[in-house]
Amino acid sequence: MSSGCAHGSNTEKESQMRAEDALIAKSLSRIKNKLLVMSGKGGVGKSSLAVNLAAGLSLKGYQVGLMDVDLHGPSIPRMLGLNGMAPIKQDVGIYPIPINEKLKVISIEVLMPDKDSPTIWRGPLKIGVIRQFIADVIWGDLDFLIIDSPPGTGDEPLTVAQTIPDAQAVIVTTPQEISLSDVRKSINFCRQVNMPIMGLVENMSGYICPHCGQESAIFKKDGGKRTAGSMGVPFLGSIPFDIQLMEMGDQGQAYLLHNPAPAVKGVLDGIIDKIITAANQSQKKILKPIKEVLSEMDSNNQILDSLKIAIPMAEGILCNHFGHCEQFALIDLQGKNIIQKIMVTPPPHEPGLLPRWLGEKGVNLIIAGGMGQRAVSLFNEKGIKVLTGAPQLGVEELIAHYVNQTLVTGDNVCDH
Repeated sequence: MSSGCAHGSNTEKESQMRAEDALIAKSLSRIKNKLLVMSGKGGVGKSSLAVNLAAGLSLKGYQVGLMDVDLHGPSIPRMLGLNGMAPIKQDVGIYPIPINEKLKVISIEVLMPDKDSPTIWRGPLKIGVIRQFIADVIWGDLDFLIIDSPPGTGDEPLTVAQTIPDAQAVIVTTPQEISLSDVRKSINFCRQVNMPIMGLVENMSGYICPHCGQESAIFKKDGGKRTAGSMGVPFLGSIPFDIQLMEMGDQGQAYLLHNPAPAVKGVLDGIIDKIITAANQSQKKILKPIKEVLSEMDSNNQILDSLKIAIPMAEGILCNHFGHCEQFALIDLQGKNIIQKIMVTPPPHEPGLLPRWLGEKGVNLIIAGGMGQRAVSLFNEKGIKVLTGAPQLGVEELIAHYVNQTLVTGDNVCDH
Protein backbone atom coordinates (compact mmCIF):
# COMPACT_ATOMS: atom_id res chain seq x y z
CA MET A 1 0.00 0.00 0.00
CA SER A 2 2.72 2.43 0.97
CA SER A 3 4.68 1.44 -2.13
CA GLY A 4 1.73 2.31 -4.37
CA CYS A 5 1.30 5.69 -2.67
CA ALA A 6 4.96 6.47 -3.07
CA HIS A 7 4.78 5.54 -6.75
CA GLY A 8 1.76 7.80 -7.23
CA SER A 9 3.49 10.63 -5.43
CA ASN A 10 6.64 10.23 -7.54
CA THR A 11 4.58 10.09 -10.71
CA GLU A 12 2.79 13.29 -9.72
CA LYS A 13 6.08 15.03 -8.94
CA GLU A 14 7.56 13.91 -12.25
CA SER A 15 4.49 15.22 -14.06
CA GLN A 16 4.77 18.57 -12.27
CA MET A 17 8.48 18.74 -13.07
CA ARG A 18 7.83 18.07 -16.75
CA ALA A 19 5.15 20.78 -16.81
CA GLU A 20 7.53 23.24 -15.15
CA ASP A 21 10.32 22.25 -17.57
CA ALA A 22 8.01 23.10 -20.46
CA LEU A 23 7.16 26.50 -18.93
CA ILE A 24 10.85 27.22 -18.36
CA ALA A 25 11.74 26.31 -21.94
CA LYS A 26 8.90 28.46 -23.26
CA SER A 27 9.97 31.44 -21.15
CA LEU A 28 13.67 31.09 -22.05
CA SER A 29 12.85 30.77 -25.75
CA ARG A 30 11.74 34.44 -25.68
CA ILE A 31 14.99 35.67 -24.09
CA LYS A 32 17.93 36.14 -26.44
CA ASN A 33 20.85 36.52 -24.00
CA LYS A 34 21.16 35.34 -20.40
CA LEU A 35 24.03 36.70 -18.30
CA LEU A 36 24.91 35.37 -14.84
CA VAL A 37 26.80 38.00 -12.83
CA MET A 38 28.86 36.15 -10.23
CA SER A 39 31.87 36.55 -7.97
CA GLY A 40 34.14 34.37 -5.89
CA LYS A 41 33.59 36.44 -2.72
CA GLY A 42 31.28 39.10 -1.38
CA GLY A 43 31.90 42.83 -1.25
CA VAL A 44 33.36 43.20 -4.74
CA GLY A 45 30.44 45.19 -6.18
CA LYS A 46 28.76 42.31 -8.02
CA SER A 47 25.18 43.46 -7.43
CA SER A 48 26.09 47.05 -8.23
CA LEU A 49 27.53 45.91 -11.55
CA ALA A 50 24.44 43.78 -12.27
CA VAL A 51 22.17 46.78 -11.69
CA ASN A 52 24.24 49.07 -13.88
CA LEU A 53 24.64 46.51 -16.66
CA ALA A 54 20.85 46.16 -16.74
CA ALA A 55 20.34 49.93 -16.57
CA GLY A 56 22.98 50.63 -19.22
CA LEU A 57 21.57 48.05 -21.64
CA SER A 58 18.08 49.52 -21.19
CA LEU A 59 19.45 53.00 -21.97
CA LYS A 60 20.79 51.62 -25.25
CA GLY A 61 17.27 50.56 -26.21
CA TYR A 62 17.37 46.88 -25.27
CA GLN A 63 14.55 45.09 -23.44
CA VAL A 64 16.13 43.91 -20.18
CA GLY A 65 15.09 41.77 -17.24
CA LEU A 66 17.00 41.74 -13.93
CA MET A 67 16.54 38.61 -11.83
CA ASP A 68 17.92 38.61 -8.28
CA VAL A 69 18.68 35.03 -7.17
CA ASP A 70 20.70 36.09 -4.12
CA LEU A 71 18.06 34.56 -1.89
CA HIS A 72 19.80 35.07 1.46
CA GLY A 73 21.10 38.60 0.93
CA PRO A 74 19.10 40.29 -1.84
CA SER A 75 20.26 43.85 -2.46
CA ILE A 76 18.83 44.63 -5.89
CA PRO A 77 15.47 46.00 -4.59
CA ARG A 78 17.22 48.47 -2.27
CA MET A 79 19.65 49.58 -4.97
CA LEU A 80 16.70 50.34 -7.23
CA GLY A 81 14.45 51.92 -4.58
CA LEU A 82 11.78 49.20 -4.69
CA ASN A 83 10.91 49.43 -0.99
CA GLY A 84 7.17 49.09 -0.57
CA MET A 85 6.68 47.90 -4.15
CA ALA A 86 5.36 44.45 -5.04
CA PRO A 87 4.92 42.65 -8.34
CA ILE A 88 1.44 42.08 -9.77
CA LYS A 89 0.27 38.49 -9.36
CA GLN A 90 -2.37 37.04 -11.68
CA ASP A 91 -3.55 33.59 -12.62
CA VAL A 92 -1.21 33.54 -15.62
CA GLY A 93 1.84 34.34 -13.49
CA ILE A 94 3.79 37.13 -11.81
CA TYR A 95 4.63 40.37 -13.59
CA PRO A 96 8.08 41.74 -12.68
CA ILE A 97 8.33 45.30 -11.37
CA PRO A 98 9.03 47.85 -14.13
CA ILE A 99 11.87 50.34 -13.57
CA ASN A 100 11.34 52.04 -16.91
CA GLU A 101 9.76 50.95 -20.19
CA LYS A 102 12.84 48.87 -21.04
CA LEU A 103 13.81 47.38 -17.66
CA LYS A 104 11.91 45.11 -15.22
CA VAL A 105 13.01 43.35 -12.02
CA ILE A 106 12.13 40.41 -9.79
CA SER A 107 13.67 39.51 -6.42
CA ILE A 108 12.69 37.31 -3.50
CA GLU A 109 12.66 40.40 -1.27
CA VAL A 110 9.74 42.04 -3.09
CA LEU A 111 7.72 38.85 -2.57
CA MET A 112 8.35 38.66 1.19
CA PRO A 113 5.93 40.35 3.61
CA ASP A 114 8.77 41.24 6.01
CA LYS A 115 11.81 42.55 4.15
CA ASP A 116 14.08 42.05 7.18
CA SER A 117 13.17 38.40 7.80
CA PRO A 118 16.03 35.99 7.11
CA THR A 119 15.62 33.44 4.33
CA ILE A 120 16.45 30.14 6.01
CA TRP A 121 16.27 27.66 3.13
CA ARG A 122 18.17 24.58 2.12
CA GLY A 123 19.14 23.63 -1.42
CA PRO A 124 15.88 22.11 -2.76
CA LEU A 125 13.82 25.16 -1.76
CA LYS A 126 16.32 27.53 -3.34
CA ILE A 127 16.39 25.48 -6.54
CA GLY A 128 12.59 25.57 -6.66
CA VAL A 129 12.43 29.35 -6.25
CA ILE A 130 14.95 29.99 -9.01
CA ARG A 131 13.07 27.69 -11.39
CA GLN A 132 9.82 29.51 -10.53
CA PHE A 133 11.48 32.87 -11.24
CA ILE A 134 11.82 31.61 -14.81
CA ALA A 135 8.67 29.52 -15.19
CA ASP A 136 6.13 31.71 -13.36
CA VAL A 137 7.44 35.23 -13.96
CA ILE A 138 6.10 36.78 -17.17
CA TRP A 139 9.28 38.17 -18.68
CA GLY A 140 7.97 38.38 -22.23
CA ASP A 141 10.41 39.11 -25.05
CA LEU A 142 13.82 40.19 -23.73
CA ASP A 143 17.11 41.01 -25.37
CA PHE A 144 18.98 40.41 -22.09
CA LEU A 145 18.21 38.72 -18.78
CA ILE A 146 20.76 39.77 -16.14
CA ILE A 147 20.93 37.34 -13.22
CA ASP A 148 22.52 38.48 -9.96
CA SER A 149 23.70 35.49 -7.92
CA PRO A 150 25.21 35.32 -4.43
CA PRO A 151 29.00 35.06 -4.03
CA GLY A 152 30.62 31.67 -4.43
CA THR A 153 29.76 28.53 -6.35
CA GLY A 154 26.82 27.13 -4.39
CA ASP A 155 23.25 26.11 -5.16
CA GLU A 156 22.20 29.34 -6.87
CA PRO A 157 24.78 29.61 -9.68
CA LEU A 158 24.69 25.83 -10.11
CA THR A 159 20.91 25.90 -10.53
CA VAL A 160 21.20 28.70 -13.10
CA ALA A 161 23.81 26.67 -15.01
CA GLN A 162 21.59 23.58 -15.02
CA THR A 163 18.31 25.40 -15.77
CA ILE A 164 19.56 27.91 -18.35
CA PRO A 165 21.94 25.94 -20.58
CA ASP A 166 22.87 28.95 -22.73
CA ALA A 167 23.64 31.32 -19.83
CA GLN A 168 27.01 33.06 -19.92
CA ALA A 169 28.99 34.31 -16.93
CA VAL A 170 30.23 37.81 -16.18
CA ILE A 171 32.64 37.44 -13.28
CA VAL A 172 33.45 40.35 -10.95
CA THR A 173 36.60 40.77 -8.88
CA THR A 174 38.63 43.44 -7.15
CA PRO A 175 42.38 43.80 -7.84
CA GLN A 176 43.79 42.35 -4.62
CA GLU A 177 44.95 38.73 -4.41
CA ILE A 178 42.42 37.64 -1.75
CA SER A 179 39.66 38.32 -4.26
CA LEU A 180 41.57 36.95 -7.25
CA SER A 181 42.16 33.59 -5.58
CA ASP A 182 38.39 33.20 -5.20
CA VAL A 183 37.64 34.41 -8.72
CA ARG A 184 39.85 31.65 -10.11
CA LYS A 185 37.50 29.20 -8.41
CA SER A 186 34.56 30.88 -10.15
CA ILE A 187 36.31 30.51 -13.51
CA ASN A 188 36.96 26.82 -12.88
CA PHE A 189 33.35 26.37 -11.72
CA CYS A 190 32.10 27.74 -15.05
CA ARG A 191 34.38 25.39 -16.93
CA GLN A 192 33.24 22.37 -14.95
CA VAL A 193 29.55 23.09 -15.62
CA ASN A 194 30.19 24.07 -19.28
CA MET A 195 29.06 27.66 -18.81
CA PRO A 196 30.73 30.04 -21.27
CA ILE A 197 32.48 33.00 -19.65
CA MET A 198 31.66 36.27 -21.38
CA GLY A 199 34.37 38.04 -19.45
CA LEU A 200 35.94 39.30 -16.24
CA VAL A 201 35.40 42.78 -14.77
CA GLU A 202 37.82 44.38 -12.29
CA ASN A 203 35.88 46.61 -9.90
CA MET A 204 37.29 49.20 -7.47
CA SER A 205 40.31 49.56 -9.73
CA GLY A 206 41.77 52.76 -8.35
CA TYR A 207 40.04 55.61 -6.51
CA ILE A 208 39.29 58.96 -8.16
CA CYS A 209 39.41 61.83 -5.67
CA PRO A 210 36.24 63.93 -6.02
CA HIS A 211 38.19 67.10 -5.14
CA CYS A 212 41.36 66.96 -7.22
CA GLY A 213 40.48 64.24 -9.74
CA GLN A 214 43.67 62.28 -9.04
CA GLU A 215 43.53 58.48 -9.08
CA SER A 216 45.02 56.32 -6.30
CA ALA A 217 45.35 52.52 -6.41
CA ILE A 218 44.03 51.94 -2.88
CA PHE A 219 43.09 48.32 -3.69
CA LYS A 220 46.01 47.76 -6.10
CA LYS A 221 45.34 47.71 -9.83
CA ASP A 222 45.25 45.40 -12.87
CA GLY A 223 45.12 42.16 -10.88
CA GLY A 224 41.89 41.21 -12.64
CA LYS A 225 43.38 41.92 -16.04
CA ARG A 226 46.40 39.72 -15.29
CA THR A 227 44.18 36.93 -13.97
CA ALA A 228 42.00 37.06 -17.07
CA GLY A 229 45.10 36.75 -19.24
CA SER A 230 46.59 33.86 -17.28
CA MET A 231 43.26 31.97 -17.17
CA GLY A 232 42.41 32.57 -20.82
CA VAL A 233 39.27 34.61 -20.07
CA PRO A 234 38.17 37.77 -21.93
CA PHE A 235 38.79 40.95 -19.95
CA LEU A 236 35.89 43.39 -20.15
CA GLY A 237 37.33 46.37 -18.28
CA SER A 238 38.37 48.06 -15.03
CA ILE A 239 35.92 50.23 -13.07
CA PRO A 240 37.46 52.85 -10.76
CA PHE A 241 36.08 53.33 -7.27
CA ASP A 242 33.58 56.20 -7.31
CA ILE A 243 31.97 57.23 -4.02
CA GLN A 244 28.95 58.54 -5.96
CA LEU A 245 28.21 55.01 -7.18
CA MET A 246 28.06 53.76 -3.58
CA GLU A 247 25.96 56.68 -2.39
CA MET A 248 23.43 56.35 -5.20
CA GLY A 249 23.09 52.64 -4.48
CA ASP A 250 22.26 53.45 -0.85
CA GLN A 251 19.70 55.99 -2.08
CA GLY A 252 17.98 53.42 -4.29
CA GLN A 253 19.15 54.87 -7.60
CA ALA A 254 20.89 53.07 -10.43
CA TYR A 255 24.11 54.95 -11.10
CA LEU A 256 23.84 55.01 -14.89
CA LEU A 257 20.25 56.29 -14.76
CA HIS A 258 21.16 59.42 -12.76
CA ASN A 259 23.91 61.64 -14.24
CA PRO A 260 27.01 59.57 -13.43
CA ALA A 261 30.56 60.90 -13.49
CA PRO A 262 31.74 61.02 -17.15
CA ALA A 263 34.90 58.98 -16.51
CA VAL A 264 33.10 56.09 -14.80
CA LYS A 265 30.19 56.26 -17.24
CA GLY A 266 32.67 55.91 -20.09
CA VAL A 267 34.19 52.78 -18.51
CA LEU A 268 30.77 51.21 -17.90
CA ASP A 269 29.63 52.04 -21.41
CA GLY A 270 32.78 50.40 -22.77
CA ILE A 271 32.09 47.22 -20.79
CA ILE A 272 28.46 47.17 -21.95
CA ASP A 273 29.53 47.64 -25.58
CA LYS A 274 31.89 44.65 -25.28
CA ILE A 275 29.05 42.57 -23.82
CA ILE A 276 26.73 43.55 -26.68
CA THR A 277 29.40 42.58 -29.22
CA ALA A 278 30.07 39.26 -27.50
CA ALA A 279 26.34 38.55 -27.22
CA ASN A 280 25.85 39.18 -30.93
CA GLN A 281 28.68 36.79 -31.72
CA SER A 282 27.33 34.08 -29.40
CA GLN A 283 23.93 34.25 -31.12
CA LYS A 284 25.62 32.90 -34.24
CA LYS A 285 26.40 29.67 -32.35
CA ILE A 286 22.73 28.84 -31.77
CA LEU A 287 21.60 25.72 -33.58
CA LYS A 288 19.98 26.12 -36.95
CA PRO A 289 16.22 25.71 -37.34
CA ILE A 290 14.99 22.18 -38.05
CA LYS A 291 14.24 22.83 -41.72
CA GLU A 292 17.75 24.18 -42.34
CA VAL A 293 19.31 21.10 -40.72
CA LEU A 294 17.08 18.80 -42.75
CA SER A 295 17.83 20.59 -46.01
CA GLU A 296 21.54 20.08 -45.34
CA MET A 297 20.89 16.38 -44.69
CA ASP A 298 18.91 15.86 -47.90
CA SER A 299 21.15 15.44 -50.95
CA ASN A 300 18.34 16.75 -53.18
CA ASN A 301 17.92 19.85 -50.95
CA GLN A 302 14.30 18.87 -50.38
CA ILE A 303 12.91 20.34 -47.16
CA LEU A 304 11.24 17.72 -44.96
CA ASP A 305 8.31 18.58 -42.72
CA SER A 306 8.80 15.82 -40.14
CA LEU A 307 11.70 14.54 -38.11
CA LYS A 308 12.49 11.61 -35.84
CA ILE A 309 15.00 12.47 -33.12
CA ALA A 310 16.87 10.03 -30.88
CA ILE A 311 18.19 11.20 -27.50
CA PRO A 312 20.29 8.91 -25.24
CA MET A 313 18.90 8.99 -21.70
CA ALA A 314 19.94 7.98 -18.18
CA GLU A 315 18.03 8.77 -14.97
CA GLY A 316 15.58 11.01 -16.84
CA ILE A 317 18.12 13.33 -18.51
CA LEU A 318 20.41 13.23 -21.52
CA CYS A 319 23.26 10.75 -21.05
CA ASN A 320 26.69 12.09 -21.98
CA HIS A 321 28.01 8.63 -22.90
CA PHE A 322 26.05 7.75 -26.00
CA GLY A 323 26.95 4.07 -26.28
CA HIS A 324 26.20 3.30 -22.63
CA CYS A 325 22.81 4.98 -22.11
CA GLU A 326 19.94 3.26 -20.29
CA GLN A 327 17.33 4.08 -22.94
CA PHE A 328 16.75 6.13 -26.06
CA ALA A 329 13.93 8.63 -26.27
CA LEU A 330 12.53 8.50 -29.82
CA ILE A 331 10.66 11.67 -30.70
CA ASP A 332 8.43 12.09 -33.74
CA LEU A 333 8.31 15.79 -34.57
CA GLN A 334 5.92 17.53 -36.94
CA GLY A 335 7.01 21.13 -37.37
CA LYS A 336 7.48 22.26 -33.75
CA ASN A 337 5.07 19.73 -32.25
CA ILE A 338 5.90 16.41 -30.59
CA ILE A 339 3.58 13.85 -32.20
CA GLN A 340 4.90 10.83 -30.30
CA LYS A 341 7.53 10.01 -27.69
CA ILE A 342 8.56 6.45 -26.87
CA MET A 343 11.35 5.10 -24.70
CA VAL A 344 13.25 2.10 -26.04
CA THR A 345 16.05 0.02 -24.53
CA PRO A 346 19.06 -0.34 -26.86
CA PRO A 347 20.51 -3.72 -27.77
CA PRO A 348 23.78 -4.81 -26.08
CA HIS A 349 26.55 -2.44 -27.09
CA GLU A 350 28.84 -3.47 -29.89
CA PRO A 351 30.69 -1.38 -32.51
CA GLY A 352 28.57 -0.37 -35.51
CA LEU A 353 25.29 -1.76 -34.16
CA LEU A 354 23.54 1.44 -33.03
CA PRO A 355 23.72 3.24 -36.40
CA ARG A 356 22.00 0.29 -38.08
CA TRP A 357 19.48 -0.16 -35.24
CA LEU A 358 18.46 3.51 -35.07
CA GLY A 359 18.45 3.77 -38.86
CA GLU A 360 15.94 0.92 -39.03
CA LYS A 361 13.72 2.86 -36.64
CA GLY A 362 13.65 5.83 -39.02
CA VAL A 363 15.83 8.18 -36.94
CA ASN A 364 17.30 11.07 -38.93
CA LEU A 365 18.69 13.28 -36.13
CA ILE A 366 20.53 12.49 -32.88
CA ILE A 367 20.97 15.01 -30.06
CA ALA A 368 23.83 13.79 -27.87
CA GLY A 369 26.28 14.93 -25.23
CA GLY A 370 29.27 13.04 -26.56
CA MET A 371 30.06 10.60 -29.35
CA GLY A 372 33.26 9.29 -30.87
CA GLN A 373 34.15 10.54 -34.34
CA ARG A 374 34.00 7.01 -35.78
CA ALA A 375 30.40 6.67 -34.58
CA VAL A 376 29.51 10.11 -35.98
CA SER A 377 30.85 9.01 -39.37
CA LEU A 378 28.82 5.77 -39.26
CA PHE A 379 25.62 7.68 -38.49
CA ASN A 380 26.33 10.18 -41.26
CA GLU A 381 26.77 7.28 -43.69
CA LYS A 382 23.24 6.21 -42.72
CA GLY A 383 21.94 9.73 -43.44
CA ILE A 384 21.54 10.50 -39.73
CA LYS A 385 22.60 13.99 -38.57
CA VAL A 386 24.42 14.12 -35.21
CA LEU A 387 24.52 17.11 -32.84
CA THR A 388 26.99 16.70 -29.96
CA GLY A 389 27.73 18.77 -26.87
CA ALA A 390 24.07 19.12 -25.84
CA PRO A 391 23.37 19.86 -22.13
CA GLN A 392 22.08 17.25 -19.68
CA LEU A 393 18.37 18.14 -19.68
CA GLY A 394 15.07 16.29 -19.89
CA VAL A 395 13.59 15.30 -23.25
CA GLU A 396 10.87 17.95 -23.38
CA GLU A 397 13.25 20.75 -22.43
CA LEU A 398 15.83 19.68 -25.02
CA ILE A 399 13.21 19.51 -27.75
CA ALA A 400 11.70 22.86 -26.73
CA HIS A 401 15.13 24.51 -26.88
CA TYR A 402 15.85 22.89 -30.22
CA VAL A 403 12.64 23.85 -32.01
CA ASN A 404 12.81 27.40 -30.60
CA GLN A 405 16.44 27.76 -31.71
CA THR A 406 17.68 28.32 -28.15
CA LEU A 407 19.65 25.08 -27.75
CA VAL A 408 23.34 25.89 -27.45
CA THR A 409 25.88 23.09 -27.73
CA GLY A 410 29.34 22.92 -26.18
CA ASP A 411 32.28 20.62 -26.73
CA ASN A 412 31.83 16.99 -27.68
CA VAL A 413 32.26 15.45 -24.22
CA CYS A 414 33.25 12.05 -25.62
CA ASP A 415 35.42 12.95 -28.59
CA HIS A 416 37.54 9.87 -29.29
